[in-house]
Amino acid sequence: MRFSHINYGERGSAPWWHRQTFNVFRAFILGVCVVRIFADIDPWLGVFGPLYVWPILLVGMLLLIGSFTTVNYLQAYMHEDWRSGIDPRKDERKLLTGGPFGRSRNPLFLAVMAGQLGFFLALPSVFSLVCLVAGVLVITRQAREEEKALADKFGEDYERYRVRVPRWF
Repeated sequence: MRFSHINYGERGSAPWWHRQTFNVFRAFILGVCVVRIFADIDPWLGVFGPLYVWPILLVGMLLLIGSFTTVNYLQAYMHEDWRSGIDPRKDERKLLTGGPFGRSRNPLFLAVMAGQLGFFLALPSVFSLVCLVAGVLVITRQAREEEKALADKFGEDYERYRVRVPRWF
């Protein structure tokens, strides 16, 4: 399509820092998951023993699967309008206000946060709790940045949408 769907933002800007933070945590999560296959590192992760029981682990895995499924659906729903980050191009994209976006202004972020909660429940530990807290903070801050950009791009149309549809639920 001759452009990137992933936009980090201007170097040093809030969206750029959000993306960098998210990437660091994703790398740590991937590394921990891979290392756990070969070595018992749970004591270093600070596993919460009372939460490390099959019903909680199962709920975590189901939340992860549900989150991945929902993220895939929402990205497909957005089709050509899907972007990661704030796209600075001045093009003719439309404001999505129907379907899942008629119930929440940020359904994709909700799905990602559900996945982060799922990761915490699937591996209840200090490590995954820090990942959950950091992830929710970064996503909520990024949502505010993206909503400012949408207000700038779509003006009154976005304001009517913002008043009608809640940010989260």
